Amino acid sequence: MIELNNIERSYKAGHEQLFVLRRVNLTIQPGEFLTVMGPSGAGKSSLLNLLAMLDDGWTGEYFLDGEAIHTMNRKGRAEAARRKIGMVFQSYHLLDDLTVAENIDLPLSYKNLPRSEREAMVADTLDRFGIVAKKDLYPSQLSGGQQQVVGIARAVIHSPALLLADEPTGNLHSTQAAEIMRLFQSLNDAGTTILQVSHSEANAAYGTRVIDMRDGWIQEDRRTAASPTVAPQPGAPEA
Repeated sequence: MIELNNIERSYKAGHEQLFVLRRVNLTIQPGEFLTVMGPSGAGKSSLLNLLAMLDDGWTGEYFLDGEAIHTMNRKGRAEAARRKIGMVFQSYHLLDDLTVAENIDLPLSYKNLPRSEREAMVADTLDRFGIVAKKDLYPSQLSGGQQQVVGIARAVIHSPALLLADEPTGNLHSTQAAEIMRLFQSLNDAGTTILQVSHSEANAAYGTRVIDMRDGWIQEDRRTAASPTVAPQPGAPEA
């Protein structure tokens, strides 16, 4: 599914080079559910942006389903992202002037699909996520949890191979957060590979694997529950 080899990302800071990702080597198998954790500045968002192909300024090798992303130009990466990746944002990123159904339809507008097929896919997705009654409402008429459900429905309507989530429950109360995580778990059980960035150990417990980051390094790669711990990457500084 994903293979990252010696990925690095840095920015100019005066006369110095500030690294936000250092020698990242990571393999993710199809069907895994990963949580990336770590303090602010650890490199979590930088890794997520790289995987989502929202950032071009990195070095190293990135393979997604066997495709060499690092050899593609910006247009090629954007096309690969549209085909293979769904993105869920902490702040929902729904369009205020579109209804629930129209927001969910948005990713399909980039595909050459007949209108009838798009309408059928939206209807199936509304039913799958239990939001048929909300289809004609606008985001401002929904609770935070309902908006996040719509955001997830929009992200998966085109059946992406990989679902990326940036603090997906950060703006929700505990009951809503648990509902969203159970929804993620059901998507993962159905075969969707998921990588979420989260500060919550409770959220991480829904997944199969945790990546701990610090200062741009992958510090630890561990399985959840009783699975054996994987040793830190070679080259990563000791905790």
